[in-house]
Amino acid sequence: MRRRSPGSQRAGASDVRAHAKAMALVMCAMALIAESATRAAAPQPPNRPLPENPSAPAARRPPSPTPAAPDNYTYDAHGRRDPFINVLGTGIQPQLVSKRGEGAAGWTVAEISVRGIVQSRGILVAMVRGPDNRTFLLHQGDKFLDGTIKSITPEGLIIVQEVNDPLSLVKQREIRKQLRTLEDTKP
Repeated sequence: MRRRSPGSQRAGASDVRAHAKAMALVMCAMALIAESATRAAAPQPPNRPLPENPSAPAARRPPSPTPAAPDNYTYDAHGRRDPFINVLGTGIQPQLVSKRGEGAAGWTVAEISVRGIVQSRGILVAMVRGPDNRTFLLHQGDKFLDGTIKSITPEGLIIVQEVNDPLSLVKQREIRKQLRTLEDTKP
């Protein structure tokens, strides 16, 4: 084994002491920084000016006036969405984009029922009852509020419905409205 000289042992001990002092200094600096950050994050009590006459009661001071909202105030969104409207929606009722028109153009696909299919001049025509219990004759290509009649078959209608769901990847779906449904048959 090699022997160390007494001087080299002393040099190693002094290095350890210097390193320990440096670590202690770093730890103290970190503690001071953490304490100052905690004080900065804590709520500050409001600075109140001292009353001119400390013996005067505080009840004699008039209350500070709070500005009232003007009567003619209106909120302008500048193209931003309303933060109080649910972004996801419920998915139960489709939101209608356009205003309701008269007749079939103002009906949604869910509101109609097929009452009959007739053939006129070689083409099929559908007899459709709307939500107002009035029956209309509709042809292929006629439009509803949220869809278009793709074709008319002897069994019913095939309608292409526009899906108004922002989370859906499918923007159109095919709906079949049959001539005879379970809700139309009576026991």
